[in-house]
Amino acid sequence: MASTVQPVPGASKAAAGAAHKYYERFDRIDRVMHAFLMTTFIGCAITGLPPLFSDHEWAAGLARALGGFQNAALIHRICAGVMIVVWLLHVVRLFADAIRRTGFLAMVWGPNSMVPQPQDVIDIWLHFKWFVGKGPRPQFDRWTYWEKFDYWAVFWGMAIIGGSGLILWFPQQFALFLPGWIFNVATVVHGEEALLAVGFIFTIHFFNGHIRPEKFPMDTVIFTGRIPEHELKEERPNEYRRLVAEGRLEATETTAPTPWTLSFGYLVGGTAVILGTLTVVVIIFSVLT
Repeated sequence: MASTVQPVPGASKAAAGAAHKYYERFDRIDRVMHAFLMTTFIGCAITGLPPLFSDHEWAAGLARALGGFQNAALIHRICAGVMIVVWLLHVVRLFADAIRRTGFLAMVWGPNSMVPQPQDVIDIWLHFKWFVGKGPRPQFDRWTYWEKFDYWAVFWGMAIIGGSGLILWFPQQFALFLPGWIFNVATVVHGEEALLAVGFIFTIHFFNGHIRPEKFPMDTVIFTGRIPEHELKEERPNEYRRLVAEGRLEATETTAPTPWTLSFGYLVGGTAVILGTLTVVVIIFSVLT
């Protein structure tokens, strides 16, 4: 059980100074795909708000700032197209890695899988006990339960929003084999699911990734791809022990991120958090007024 695991030696010496060792958490492909996904999601969110709240003055002003409703729709479709391609490439990459390296079992089971497992349920319970001071903090591996929740929320949201969006984007083609009522359903589903996705990403995901106390004000790992040794030991002690036991820790060691890379991560990540927060405030204001 996770609660019986002993702490990693040296983990209590948290960042007494700058960490000298860094390990790769996300490779270049991961970071590039996240960059495209982040950029296009924000683009879709901003350009999708004016038609959803067209009865509000701010929506008309935002549409004008984007070059009009038609231009906003064009930007929305470009962002949506890129996002769909990124999603498809991610799925292809998962299966390609399973065929070439990891095997299909590792894709659905084990510490490197994003599929929820019994240990995640145990970790949720142990984490709740830790929150209220009734037990030690659970010992996490490569993926925590909230990271899996974030992942699947985006994964299925992409399928629903993307699928309904394509129906609305190409109505004549889909009308050849779909009944007319589907388009009414697609309109409702696309808008409501998009609002849900925006609310989730710009609140829950941002909190998990950047605003929670141990990461505030910014977790730059998705931009640098690197995690310092003390953070790996403290936040993912089971992964650290597993890599040591398998003799793979040294293979993941990499150089420290450059100051420019860190500054870029803070700039891009901070901009995304600000835009996301403003978007949520505007949505809440529009719903309540």
